[in-house]
Amino acid sequence: MNRRIAVASFFVAALLAQPVLAAEKVTFLLDWIPAGDSATIYVAVQKGLFAAEGLDVTVQSGRGSSDVITKLATGTADMATGGLAALLQAKAESNVPVTAVSSVYTTQPDAIFTTEGSGINSLRDLVGKKVATATFSSSNVVWPLLLEANAVDPTKVDVLKVDPGTLAPMLATGKVDAVINWVTGAPAFDGPLSEVKKKLKLINWADHGFEGYGLSVFASDRMLRERPATVKKFLVAFNKAKEMAIADPSLAAASLKASLPETDLATAEKQWKAAIPLMVNDIEKKDGEGAFEPKRLATTWAWVAKSQHIPLDKFDPERAVDRSAMK
Repeated sequence: MNRRIAVASFFVAALLAQPVLAAEKVTFLLDWIPAGDSATIYVAVQKGLFAAEGLDVTVQSGRGSSDVITKLATGTADMATGGLAALLQAKAESNVPVTAVSSVYTTQPDAIFTTEGSGINSLRDLVGKKVATATFSSSNVVWPLLLEANAVDPTKVDVLKVDPGTLAPMLATGKVDAVINWVTGAPAFDGPLSEVKKKLKLINWADHGFEGYGLSVFASDRMLRERPATVKKFLVAFNKAKEMAIADPSLAAASLKASLPETDLATAEKQWKAAIPLMVNDIEKKDGEGAFEPKRLATTWAWVAKSQHIPLDKFDPERAVDRSAMK
């Protein structure tokens, strides 16, 4: 054998013998049923953005922010999305080992969903009405204070806590007068309501004084302690995917459908478009992507503390966030 060929063959064999580094596994938990507004994670998976960072991300779904916080704290998942209000409450009450590492929604997504002609035109019109909410929704944290801030006695509103999948059918069939949901969920109500010739009407909480951060990315404290570089890699891919989806909403819908074939493309795209103003706005432009601006963070905590009758000085909201992964 020619000496040059022999040497080349040796190096090829040596390279083939090198161990292939396995992608690092991360279990990610959505705080809600997968829908168009949660498309970012699926874009990152389908477009290979996690793979490019050496990550193998498994996506699972939870049943509300309180649920994902519990699962992160107990080691069932590594990272998740959830409402910051729910995390602040959990940290203040029991110092759960979970931390927010990036903001996603810089304005609040919560709203009252009712129907045209229901007679509900403001929060005050909910008195004596039946309202459904998801059992573990982060909206439940500030709900009583929102009513009180708008001169409504919370005890005068009949609230039912149900599975999130039943909200649209209950509103459509008239079992409840209204439901609490995020504005991003509105497109999914169009079908059930149109079948009974009803039209959706929204009352946004942000228009009634509710300020602060909404959806955020969480990580377990164990993840931050043992794999901080992995958290940074995850956020790099996640934010690239978010930017791609904002630029092309059809990509967001297609990526969700590629992972979940039962997805209705038109509805998913509408849901994603409804989420964009929560992410791209004057607050995000001023403070930067993923930021937790101290004053706005303090405002978010003030809402939580007052709604849960927790002394404002009992907890420093800065303890609930870690900005290092976004640097």
